[in-house]
Amino acid sequence: MKDNDKEYILRRLRAEINVGGHIIGAAVGSGMTAKLAAMGGADILLALSAGKFRIMGRSSLSSFFCYGNSNQIVMDMGKREIFPVVQDVPLLFGLMASDPYVKLFDYLQEIKDSGFAGVVNSPTLAQVDGTFREALEEEGNSYDREVAAIRLANQLELLTMAFVTSLEEAEKMIEARADIICFHMGLTAGGLLGAKRHLSISEARGLAEKIFDLCKARNPDILRFVYAGPANKLMDMQYLYRNTSCQGYIGGSTFDRIPMEESIYAAVSSFKNYGHPEVIGNLRERRWGSNQLVESMRRYIEEHYRDEVKLGDIALVAHMSPSYMGARFKKETGMSFTEYLLQFRMGKARILLADGELSCKEVARMVGYQDYVQFSKMFRKYEGVSPSDVQKKKTE
Repeated sequence: MKDNDKEYILRRLRAEINVGGHIIGAAVGSGMTAKLAAMGGADILLALSAGKFRIMGRSSLSSFFCYGNSNQIVMDMGKREIFPVVQDVPLLFGLMASDPYVKLFDYLQEIKDSGFAGVVNSPTLAQVDGTFREALEEEGNSYDREVAAIRLANQLELLTMAFVTSLEEAEKMIEARADIICFHMGLTAGGLLGAKRHLSISEARGLAEKIFDLCKARNPDILRFVYAGPANKLMDMQYLYRNTSCQGYIGGSTFDRIPMEESIYAAVSSFKNYGHPEVIGNLRERRWGSNQLVESMRRYIEEHYRDEVKLGDIALVAHMSPSYMGARFKKETGMSFTEYLLQFRMGKARILLADGELSCKEVARMVGYQDYVQFSKMFRKYEGVSPSDVQKKKTE
């Protein structure tokens, strides 16, 4: 297929750089995210097991553990989910080169025969350090095996993208003749599952430029990309384009997890909280700062005094015990929840009765009482007069 011809893809990518100024790639974890990324204009797609774990609601780091066979996850995702819905954007295979159950050359041939345009070393040992990294390398699970995979992939005319995190790794991948050197800036910051510790954008810029300078010195034809990390917003990408010789940006969580978290949350929340978004939202999401819980309870009464109001129901929605919620309400208002509700209702009832437009029974229903006798009893208790007495004063 012509679209998977390596030279054709490289010509097209360089044309995009010459005409549009940069390349956008998306590391995806499902057919839907791949399709939408392609529709949005992605020039290249990366099928990564990290992407699949993100779609499952887990951290990208899950791809480093034995929750599944990384290569098989990517192969199945590409063949079953992505290829059926995306045919005109080259798809790279996220290869775990340290997989002990594959012969690299044979497996790379299978990857090519399956329709993938190329490979990228992911998950990569470049993201592992310390004692664990040393132990892995002692067992033969080294970054050098990823370098070997890139070298073999080139022999098979597969497009090769190399994730690097240092000048040393970049040097090795340049020698392996990688078509694209992508400075991997770490897990993407932001969102619910985003990395809490990461490079600053300034630190990332400095190292990126050193790596890209090396690429230009050794082989100017190598394309120079960055991957995510602290750059998860458009302004971050623009900063890197202005201050480095970066030619492309690869987004993982930036293009799937974070937009999904934000849009699904907002859509469901807006439907759920229709009619009283702030008050119910504060209770349901446990936004209980200083006086915030009690203020939300008071506002709920103001908006729902016409309806049946139960402290137990509010407590369940707020994931609290009724006794604790009631005690906190009394501490801050000086009265129990029930007493506050009754006083509020009676105050509203007096205003309506004094207006004289509604009958006593209609007023009772307006403030949440279907039983007029009970309403009359409570009104007399709190106001000292009967409902009809208030109406009589109006007519007099």
